[in-house]
Amino acid sequence: MGQTVTITVNGKKHTNEVESRLLLVQYLREVLNLTGTHIGCDTSQCGACTVMLDDKAVKSCTVFAVQADGGNVTTVEGLSKNGKLDPIQEGFFQEHGLQCGFCTPGMMMTGFALLKLNAKPTEQDIRTALAGNYCRCTGYHNIVKAIQYAANKK
Repeated sequence: MGQTVTITVNGKKHTNEVESRLLLVQYLREVLNLTGTHIGCDTSQCGACTVMLDDKAVKSCTVFAVQADGGNVTTVEGLSKNGKLDPIQEGFFQEHGLQCGFCTPGMMMTGFALLKLNAKPTEQDIRTALAGNYCRCTGYHNIVKAIQYAANKK
């Protein structure tokens, strides 16, 4: 038996019936077709599924869709406004902050959340914020530079 949820995602309200065990990441990808949020490890270790839920970065593989009922979710698709990239997206482009791209949405959302809390983070602040996100390709150097770029743009 399902439960009806209403979740605002990237500024648009969605009402759907979902199973109580459906994860938020599955809701975003399978119900709403927002595939920018990646499923990485299924154990909350990698951070590829990071989204903003009510202005807080969360790993969407650890939240049930029913827990987000009434909430406001921002995914990587919701960062750009009116066709203009958010500074965090621009930073990843300008500073080559990705390689294979699999971790990139989660890295962007974590960086976005950090900049909401700390507009001028130090390199150590950025590295600490990224501690819950894994990248197997880049060595993090350009990811840090991308977030620094975004901080300087805001």
